[in-house]
Amino acid sequence: MLQKKTALVTGASRGIGRGISTILAQNGIAVCGVGTKPNDAVVAYETELKSYDADSFYLQGDISSADDRARIIETVYERFGHLDFLINNAGVAPLNRCDILEMSEESMQRLLDINLKGTFFLSQLAARRMVEERQNGNRDFKMITFITSISAETSSTSRGEYCISKAGLHMATSLFADRLAEDRINVYELRPGIIETDMTAVVKDKYDALIEGGLLPIKRMGQPADIGQAVLGLTSGLFAYSTGDVINLDGGFHISRL
Repeated sequence: MLQKKTALVTGASRGIGRGISTILAQNGIAVCGVGTKPNDAVVAYETELKSYDADSFYLQGDISSADDRARIIETVYERFGHLDFLINNAGVAPLNRCDILEMSEESMQRLLDINLKGTFFLSQLAARRMVEERQNGNRDFKMITFITSISAETSSTSRGEYCISKAGLHMATSLFADRLAEDRINVYELRPGIIETDMTAVVKDKYDALIEGGLLPIKRMGQPADIGQAVLGLTSGLFAYSTGDVINLDGGFHISRL
């Protein structure tokens, strides 16, 4: 009998993370959705998640904390017994946008601790356990995915710390893909563009005007479900002979055009 597929999704209770985690649960994957909010603040999210898959649950945790990272991984294995998919989605933007000539060390440190260091070392913990599963005979398709941003390559001088953190995750994708290929653990980078979430709500009018003016070949903002569907496609294992790839989910923003 095939065991149920399982996923750990960080930054899961809102925006892109919610889109990913709910779509996975809708398709029969047991999800541990991680976020920093207390459980009583995400009742609606966890209720929705469990309505799709009764084994799914929400777990409060801060990936910038080494203790929390260890607790997250241990909880996943206690509840599920195995882990098939790690979806690294958690990330924050600067509290205040400012010119890189004025950026503070504190702002840079905050973004690196959460977006880059926390994500890297959570992936390290998960990868170790996945490798152990392989050594113990688990042959199921396994995957680590990093959700980055067009900011991994596109300069925004008013939020340079964000761009640097996402560029770092691009290299983390290559490193983990290279190291884990021998253990048949596939690694991907999904690179969203302008996605309609609460984080982009304050600049929606600006983006709408830019898109209408020709910024994107696909003339709309992306939706969290667009990212969720892409993750679901990767969990199928149909791309098993591919690893370390960047998959652009940006409405064609990355295309060089005249």
